[in-house]
Amino acid sequence: QVQLVESGGGLVQAGGSLRLSCAASGRTFSAAAMGWFRQAPGKEREFVAAKRWTDATTYYRDSVKGRFTISRDNAKNTVSLQMNSLLPEDTAVYFCAAARYYRPNVAVTTAYDYWGQGTQVTVSS
Repeated sequence: QVQLVESGGGLVQAGGSLRLSCAASGRTFSAAAMGWFRQAPGKEREFVAAKRWTDATTYYRDSVKGRFTISRDNAKNTVSLQMNSLLPEDTAVYFCAAARYYRPNVAVTTAYDYWGQGTQVTVSS
């Protein structure tokens, strides 16, 4: 079994920064891609960012481009999301996800096989 554990959420003022991390543990696991999604109260889970392990291609939702950066630490088997210039509308529970196999579209929840428990990010205005 593979476990994903997120950390780094919290409360920050608008314009501030947070860095989320996701650590993978458990049985030997080689991801094809890892991503971040978020879910605000009363809303569906939405794609934020993803990175393919094969060619390091990154993907972002339009509203976070230029503000968020997804990165991978091979040695620590973690993926991080650096979030800058945060806005109140970024407030949500953020989930880390991992895909075992290549999927053409990494911006949908169905592309992923494993999920973390989520970490709360709250941006005050």
